[in-house]
Amino acid sequence: MTRTIVVIGGTSGIGLEIAKDAIARGENVVLTGRDLENAKAIAATLGDGASGLAVDLSEPESIKESLASVGQINGLVLAAIERDANTVRDYNIARAIRLVTLKLVGYTEVVHTLIDRMEATVDSGIVLFGGRAKDAPYPGSTTVSTINGGVEGLIQTLALELAPIRVNGIHPGIIGDSPFWANKPAGVLDGYTSRTPGGALATMVDVVGATRFLLDNRGVSAMSLNVDRGWRTT
Repeated sequence: MTRTIVVIGGTSGIGLEIAKDAIARGENVVLTGRDLENAKAIAATLGDGASGLAVDLSEPESIKESLASVGQINGLVLAAIERDANTVRDYNIARAIRLVTLKLVGYTEVVHTLIDRMEATVDSGIVLFGGRAKDAPYPGSTTVSTINGGVEGLIQTLALELAPIRVNGIHPGIIGDSPFWANKPAGVLDGYTSRTPGGALATMVDVVGATRFLLDNRGVSAMSLNVDRGWRTT
């Protein structure tokens, strides 16, 4: 039977690369974005095994209906993110609430909605995306650092409650060839690159491979995996 993987936030960046990898492996993919027509158009470029849906994690009450058409699945990747600089001295409550809702409540509601469509076996895997800001804060990262730390806690409770289904988290560092970082002005990444052991930043291929490991390895659950080529060791 052909496996089906759902990628929430699969219309661009790392999420799209994860969807492409699943298609290349002969799996079916349901990818989501906030805009339905864009999600369908992106899915069409991947082939007959892909379909697109609109899901807005910042409006969790709408998630159940948005995912109503999804059938039985074997894996779930929650890769949707938003970036926000929100300092404590100039705190924007609305932006903070949106980001917390999207990443923690929205992620959890997706799992709540789809869990009964996953076989209760160690062959089923769920991967949540956090980020290294939980360990490496920067000015304006209070909300981002907090929610990424929340993801780390969330995988623990989900892994316990949903076992034998496995739940893990992945925390990318600076991914040099991702759209967000690759389009930065020349020189912006030099300091990060020079601090990375080996002198090269992690890539989207690295993150895709790590995600696949967490989805498929039957012996791994309740794990937070950092993908940054050891940047924090320096």
